[in-house]
Amino acid sequence: MAAISLSVMAVSCTKAGPEPFTVVPQPNEVVLSEGAFRLAPAFTVKEDVPEKAKEAIAAFQARIAEATGKNAVEGPAVTFSYDPSLSSEQYVLDVDGSGVRVSASAYNGYLYAMQTIRQMLPAEIYAQGKVSKPLLLQYVHINDAPRFAYRGMHADPCRHFFDVNEVKRYLDIMAVYKLNTFHWHLTDDQGWRIEIKKYPRLTEVGAWRNGTMIAKDWGSNDGIRYGGFYTQDQLREIVAYAANLGITVIPEVDLPGHMVAALAAYPELGCTGGPYEVWQRWGVARDILCAGNPKVYEFLEDVFTEVMDIFPSEYIYIGGDECFTNDPKRPDPWEVCPKCQAKMRELGIRPHDGFSKKQLLQAHVTAHMQKFLSDHGRKMAGWDEILDGDLMPGATILSWRGPQGGVKAASKGFDAIMCPVDYCYFDFYQSDKLDLEPLCIGGNLPIEKVYSHDPVKGVPADKQKHIIGVQANLWTEYISTVEHLEYMLLPRLSALSEVQWCQPSNKDYDRFKATLDHQAAIYDVMGYNYSKDFWGLYGLEFKPAE
Repeated sequence: MAAISLSVMAVSCTKAGPEPFTVVPQPNEVVLSEGAFRLAPAFTVKEDVPEKAKEAIAAFQARIAEATGKNAVEGPAVTFSYDPSLSSEQYVLDVDGSGVRVSASAYNGYLYAMQTIRQMLPAEIYAQGKVSKPLLLQYVHINDAPRFAYRGMHADPCRHFFDVNEVKRYLDIMAVYKLNTFHWHLTDDQGWRIEIKKYPRLTEVGAWRNGTMIAKDWGSNDGIRYGGFYTQDQLREIVAYAANLGITVIPEVDLPGHMVAALAAYPELGCTGGPYEVWQRWGVARDILCAGNPKVYEFLEDVFTEVMDIFPSEYIYIGGDECFTNDPKRPDPWEVCPKCQAKMRELGIRPHDGFSKKQLLQAHVTAHMQKFLSDHGRKMAGWDEILDGDLMPGATILSWRGPQGGVKAASKGFDAIMCPVDYCYFDFYQSDKLDLEPLCIGGNLPIEKVYSHDPVKGVPADKQKHIIGVQANLWTEYISTVEHLEYMLLPRLSALSEVQWCQPSNKDYDRFKATLDHQAAIYDVMGYNYSKDFWGLYGLEFKPAE
């Protein structure tokens, strides 16, 4: 087949050795051989390689040219070929005496091959400018594909807001580790972050709170107006930026709870009619959307219509968590709201199978939104509380309260994404040196525990196909700066990536630990902050333990 020859790569044997093979996530089939090739800026791209992949390959070639400071010279080439027999995220990479060869069938496969090549090179390749070391690739055969189709990372700009450039940095480091899904939690009690043109007060009012509690002093308030939101143009910019990295952005509009910011803007949507105020403290608010008010369903359909116009993702998240405080001293709104009580009677709701009337009313709200999204060609996903009632087929569960939600979902035939709090909550402390660590919500999640997560544990063997992925969640109640955000993310993200990507037989914590020096070098070159507790330094100011 004819090829488009962009230029030719000079490849020569040298006495210098290549970098140790420290690719993360570890490819699922790796055969290393003696020898190395020296990379120079020239690739041959076969004509049947997808056009979008050609653009990414050309950008990588330009980086190699910059890194080497060399013009093209004659010699063996890095060849990119199309192989329709490979799955959409699979790639084959061969480096040997005849050159470098990459085969894939789709955009992400080519991206992942190039990410693997980058990690095989000196960390300086992740910066700009010339690289001080020779770009040597060890001889290797790799045939690689991920274990899970969904490999996600979550971000919460509602408690503390992060701007477009900070979000792009988040996506950049996800791409290094071959994650393919960004779960963007865009609405909550403490702030509404997505522009909805039909309801301008959602951002005029709901995006701003008049102060924030100080540390964990629940009665305090710093009195500083705080907030921000993303315009629809900015949201589309992020969607496009992520797509170029092989990442799908899935938005979350949390309902019917975690809606106080929306109620502050449109109080008629609540059970009492307000007044409401954007929440200034953490925790679970009591006020939620009124399930007995027809205007609420109209509001939700209008909001999700605009959300779907911005986000092309197959899935849309509807939240569904923590709707009820279950405080015995104070009934939840739906238990006393005349409209909600009337709705329960209209629907003939009676407690059954251990589910309360309010749980079954929430199931009605969930079913309404699932049908609306399905009618528009989308799939609905929500936190594991949406299992607490009559759930329609086709929903996908985010199992956060523990693995049991995912086990239950899979056993019932629902797809599930595992993000249990004990293994996947990156807002937890990373070490037991709490006096040296920055304040966080609590808990302890060291990198070795992240790595130990078994997403299918407890799931019947014939139901494990329903565990479609794994993600970690990073809530930001106590994380107000990008430095702190990155500190909580890294290097735990690297451990998460091996849980998501590697077959169980390829996971090896000792092998993984040996990669961390190289991962830290990448963070340093890219300018990321990260936890150094693995190296015996703790906290944002990196203090040694006494």
